[in-house]
Amino acid sequence: MSHRIKQFVLLGLMLLGIFATTVNAEGIKIKSFELEKVEGDWLLSASFQIELAPGLEDAVEKGVVLYFQTEFELTRGRWYWFDEKSVIAQRQTRLSYQPLTQQYRIASEGFTFSAPTIAEALQAVGSVGGWHVIDNAQLDQSRSYQAGLRMNLDLSKLPKPFQVNALNNRDWSVSSDWYRFPFSPTGPNLIKR
Repeated sequence: MSHRIKQFVLLGLMLLGIFATTVNAEGIKIKSFELEKVEGDWLLSASFQIELAPGLEDAVEKGVVLYFQTEFELTRGRWYWFDEKSVIAQRQTRLSYQPLTQQYRIASEGFTFSAPTIAEALQAVGSVGGWHVIDNAQLDQSRSYQAGLRMNLDLSKLPKPFQVNALNNRDWSVSSDWYRFPFSPTGPNLIKR
């Protein structure tokens, strides 16, 4: 291959890498979490970075309500069968837009919050604080576990026409990857990332 062709191929690969990075900018990422033992039970605080595609932001402004689901699970490995799911906790956060007040409204487990911009609203949706996820009575103190955490847009809560659209459009499939980490009931009283 000549030197010019190699440079052209290298430039094309670099541009493709930049394009792929900008295409995948939307989604949910776990920024931080903290699992703390308080009076024998475990509370989770987490922060997610949520970026929606312009089409999703537009849908919210036009009245579509989005439901974000945060999931926490605690599994124990077994050599003879599938892993045992000792704890499964789910929490839903609702994001809507109120055109009369021009405010975004966030609701989760009896807590409501209003935000003037979509960025502030998404920041509030991505903040989880003091969520009770594990009762100490559910744990076998002599075993070790693996904990997992993620957040996703719950497509099943969308109106039916949007559910069909979501099947054909990647912009509507907003989810973080599972973040998994080892967990020991007798370990430190605070686990952070």
